Amino acid sequence: MITNIVLMRTNQMTVTSLFIAVALLGLTPTIWATDMPTVQATLTTLPEVPAPITRKQPAKVVVNVEAKEYVGTLADDVQYKFWSFNGTVPGPMIRVRVGDTVELHLKNHAENTFPHNMDLHAVNGPGGGAGANLTAPGQEGVFSFQALTPGLFIYHCASPVPNIPAHIANGMYGLVLVDPTEGLPAVDHEYAILESEFYTMPSKDKGVMELSMEKGLGEHPDHVVFNGKAGALMGEELQAKAGETVRLFVGNIGPNGTSSFHIIGEIFDKVYVEGAIGGTVNQNVQTTLIPSAGAAIVEFKVDVPGAYLLVDHSIFRVAKGAIGILSVAGEENTTIFNAMNPTP
Repeated sequence: MITNIVLMRTNQMTVTSLFIAVALLGLTPTIWATDMPTVQATLTTLPEVPAPITRKQPAKVVVNVEAKEYVGTLADDVQYKFWSFNGTVPGPMIRVRVGDTVELHLKNHAENTFPHNMDLHAVNGPGGGAGANLTAPGQEGVFSFQALTPGLFIYHCASPVPNIPAHIANGMYGLVLVDPTEGLPAVDHEYAILESEFYTMPSKDKGVMELSMEKGLGEHPDHVVFNGKAGALMGEELQAKAGETVRLFVGNIGPNGTSSFHIIGEIFDKVYVEGAIGGTVNQNVQTTLIPSAGAAIVEFKVDVPGAYLLVDHSIFRVAKGAIGILSVAGEENTTIFNAMNPTP
């Protein structure tokens, strides 16, 4: 018994010493998922971005998503058979922080035709979780993962039925932002943009288009768009004032092409290359390449008012829909830009 008491006291001292050492080294002990607070994820429809996370400790974050197949507008006078997450193309944006345990619930709407799942590029695990949450119509798949790495990531459906490219090409994708523990520097505006291609042919339903696998294999898209349809960003969706800073979370799902993302009349002050936070940050960039299933984070200050066009500078894609507008209000500054219009 005396031996047991000595061992117990020794173990207690060892644990106490460990925590003292951790504190002195400035390290944070791991918080087990069962001890974490549980929060419901705030999901947004692009171009809206979830608010920055102000929590100082990790949490269990519950994300609820539903796969839904529907007919919607792709371009003027073009209806298309979309497959989606939460009934929008792109799907909702998810924002968590490093250290969070994400519990993902994917429901497959009962009226859908195909099985669906989610492959999240933010996941360290087989298939990005796709095999763990593959679910049939009317069912629900659940899995969890710990967000280990900060950055901007793509997620998409990777169901093998009928094939993975069909699920991506039909609209099943979105963005996951993993904030670093200290958060990103504050800016005045954050917006999210996701570029994608559509390969179309007439379906058996009159006036409705569907995926052409032949065009997809040939890499000849009929439409290249921002945020799911031509003209999605041609209204008042993106706004700022002169002198304000803007951060854009930009993804490109492809499924084939590489995006040459550019804003006409602006220079990116910072580009977080390939969406990595803690990696290379380039400065004073005119155009940034975003690979298929990749991302970038760009930041800039708008100096003077006006309409700034967002484009894929693989320029013929503008005619296919890859264009948007950032509307900037404010006072003119002729020392920076002077149109020098003659007085009538």
